[in-house]
Amino acid sequence: MSDRPNIVMFMPDQLRADSVGAFGNPVVQTPNIDALARRGTIFRNAFSQHSLCGPSRVSMFTGWYPHVGGHRTLTNLLKPWEPNLLKSLKESGYNVAWVGQRGDTFAPGVTEASTDFAGWIVRPEFGFEPCPFPEGHKLRYSFYHGRRKHDGVVLDFDEATVQSAENWIAAGPPEPWVLFAALIFPHPPFEVEEPWFSLHSRKDIPPRAPAMLDDKPRYMRAMYDRYELARLDEDDFSEIRATYYGMISRVDDQLGRVMRAVDRAGFGARTVTAFFTDHGEYAGDFGLVEKWPAGVSECLVRNPLVIAGPGLREGQVSDEMVELIDLTPTMMELGEVAPKYTQFGMSLAPLLRGEVGVHRARAFSEGGYLTIEEHQFERARFPYDRKSAIMHEEPITMGRAVALRDRKWTYIYRLYEPPELYDRENDPLEVTNLAGRPEYAELKRKSRDQILAWLCETSDVIPWEEDPRFPRLEQRPIRKET
Repeated sequence: MSDRPNIVMFMPDQLRADSVGAFGNPVVQTPNIDALARRGTIFRNAFSQHSLCGPSRVSMFTGWYPHVGGHRTLTNLLKPWEPNLLKSLKESGYNVAWVGQRGDTFAPGVTEASTDFAGWIVRPEFGFEPCPFPEGHKLRYSFYHGRRKHDGVVLDFDEATVQSAENWIAAGPPEPWVLFAALIFPHPPFEVEEPWFSLHSRKDIPPRAPAMLDDKPRYMRAMYDRYELARLDEDDFSEIRATYYGMISRVDDQLGRVMRAVDRAGFGARTVTAFFTDHGEYAGDFGLVEKWPAGVSECLVRNPLVIAGPGLREGQVSDEMVELIDLTPTMMELGEVAPKYTQFGMSLAPLLRGEVGVHRARAFSEGGYLTIEEHQFERARFPYDRKSAIMHEEPITMGRAVALRDRKWTYIYRLYEPPELYDRENDPLEVTNLAGRPEYAELKRKSRDQILAWLCETSDVIPWEEDPRFPRLEQRPIRKET
């Protein structure tokens, strides 16, 4: 038996931090996440480095910001010659399993090099149901589907992933092991079966940020208008959010099953569990649903992060500024793995052990593309067809953005649009943009300087492995001019 801990990394998709009970939501039912939080540490100021699945996941599994390797799109995924956490753990002697193969993190060839087992033991039989609303219905482009036609256990992607995880754990894998379970819920479309669909009263849903879009980036107005979201009333948004909460409660139930499987197999006392997600969701805030590639709103990039396990302090609530790229060095330190490449994450292990100190002064998130050339943009089918149409017709909405947050302020620099400034203490939903007020000119200048310094400090890395696209050239003597 190894002295190194086993590791469970459980990652749903598109789950905003304020939609979890342990993070202050008074309505949503998440007893298993809440129980995990009581056994470990909640990080209430954890931010992802991008609001899209692929770029965010690549960042958290490399310790690189999106601009370091140019990972800003859904198609520029981790390459075989680039580093990743699972590969580092495997090469250090961990038995690594990735259940449920999602195609938005690793490029072909990486999965086999990074994991000992990847895929399903139990295969899914059921996907998302088609949109029930006809053309012209006000909910057709809201990403809402509602109650699934099948109740009880539906063998969809997530259920197959969780059953496979349970079976893999029950088989008694050699220690130390790593289990990475990546789910799709609560990513839209908003649909879930009973008993989760009716779990939350529509009358109890917390208020949302108002649709005040005058001082907001252009994409927000474009989404609001193109998806005809002004047609939705408060009852419609409560219905959407209640269904979203039901999807989260289903995720919570599945997390509980994985944790119980770990305990049944006798691994509980030797296993670290990390619960986190890649990004959030508008879910009605500002009258919007879904997300946007250049969006760095707090509801899109603040993530639920909970870590618990042997030797780690219990019942902690941390308000330290955390970035999701901190996951890679944290898991490496807990697994006693020495990093072999340049990364920009900072290990959370000292905080997990109860040590006092400032982790980060600020957290950075990125959005958009470096250039706004049409060939980079998506060509998508329903219901993302209108979203991709905005990209091609209004490319400025895809302009690059950088958000800087500390405990007090959020400053957002946009390459092609005016900046944003929010008072996080007094305006946690980031509704009122203060950037145009003269009394904040010095704060904006300092924030821009901090972003410039950060970009310079994190602009490139020493190659981890030889990149096969660029064969090593023989060194030749320099010919001197005569």
